[in-house]
Amino acid sequence: MTSLARRLRTLPLRSRLAMLVATAVAVAVAAAAVACWLLTRAQLEAELDNSLRNTSAPPGLVQDLVNRCSPSGASSKTANSPFAYIQIVDSDGNRCVESSSQPVKIQSADLDVALGTKDSSLHNSTTEDGAPVRVRTTPARIGPARIAVSISRPLAEIDASLNRLALLLTAVAGAGVIGAGAAGLWIARTGLRPVDGLTRAVEHVARTEDLSLRIPAEGEDEIARLSRSFNSMTAALASSRDRQAQLIADAGHELRTPLTSLRTNVELLARSDETGRAIPPEDRAALMASVKAQMTELAALIGDLQELSRPDAPDPGPLQVVALHTIVESALERARLRGPDLTIEVALHPWYVRAEPAALERALVNVLDNAVKFSPPGAAVEVALSAQGELTVRDHGPGIPADELPYVFERFWRSPSARALPGSGLGLSIVARTIQQTGGEVALRRAAGGGTVAAIRIPGAATPPPSGPAGATRA
Repeated sequence: MTSLARRLRTLPLRSRLAMLVATAVAVAVAAAAVACWLLTRAQLEAELDNSLRNTSAPPGLVQDLVNRCSPSGASSKTANSPFAYIQIVDSDGNRCVESSSQPVKIQSADLDVALGTKDSSLHNSTTEDGAPVRVRTTPARIGPARIAVSISRPLAEIDASLNRLALLLTAVAGAGVIGAGAAGLWIARTGLRPVDGLTRAVEHVARTEDLSLRIPAEGEDEIARLSRSFNSMTAALASSRDRQAQLIADAGHELRTPLTSLRTNVELLARSDETGRAIPPEDRAALMASVKAQMTELAALIGDLQELSRPDAPDPGPLQVVALHTIVESALERARLRGPDLTIEVALHPWYVRAEPAALERALVNVLDNAVKFSPPGAAVEVALSAQGELTVRDHGPGIPADELPYVFERFWRSPSARALPGSGLGLSIVARTIQQTGGEVALRRAAGGGTVAAIRIPGAATPPPSGPAGATRA
């Protein structure tokens, strides 16, 4: 059984479907044929029994049999096959057979009727030659003697009809199974034609990596849904590959600038050592400062790229219940170090959210860095966390033109006015990604009176959960 199942699994799907249909039809046809044969046999036997019930021996014939039979029960017979076989049976088990009838073996039921213990009997028996017959035995009285009269009909009458019916049903069933197998194969081929197309498409994509291939999807059946799912998958893969290629190209472009500058400065220092021409101390100090700044910028760019290389999963890790106001205060400490000449005005209300603390703090640091970087010396940066959980960071810098606001969260996008300032153009992309992973929203807008307002809203509550903030509860 196991080897048969293993062999079936190796067959093509259409062959298995055809075999399944043929098997199902064969079982149904066989069941119907058997039921038809059994019902027909029961009907023929019932008709034979009714015929026997309606057939009776003439009284004169019974009297002649009694008078003609010897005490030993011997009788004469011929080889004819009459409509019915007639014989009489006495209480001692002796029989007398009508001359044109076949002698039938006496059964106990016949004796019971002859003895008067049974009114009548309808049963099967055989002739002396072994031919099956159906017998009906009824009581009779000739003078003081009690006898039984048995009338028999050959069962060959219905057996021949049943045999012909069995041959006919077998032929019909065989034709039905063959037709069902052919129809099942045709249906399987027709039904699986879209699957064949999908298989060819998958093989083409695997062979050529051509993700632009699309499969026509018509209707609302499972094949159409599968085709649409495949098209959506290839479209998502193509979009992901395009974004990856664009990220690599943009990253290569952004890395080229600090690397070129760093290489130039290092070559100047190396040439000075090789030629023995000393660089003036102030120029050498400027070169070393430039090298250090470029290395810092390069390290920051690589860190941003690593952050963006993480999968865009909606749940990057276990989220913790954290105090947003506490993380804002920690980010403000780092921002004050980068803008010591700026005034940072802070108004924070308690707000607890579910987030990854390190990633959220990095995002807030990026927002504050932008505010510090674009604020003029001596200006103020206003940071507020409302009681409804909205965090706003406003600077008093030049602001962002309205036509550039839709692009500020794109990777490597930098405003033309900010290209001379340090940065990789990835900071706000990281901010948008982190806030979206917490289920929040972030937006930039122009502030009244100049400057830019960054607004961040993360779902949360003004009070901590019963288990406490700062990682006590995990999502």
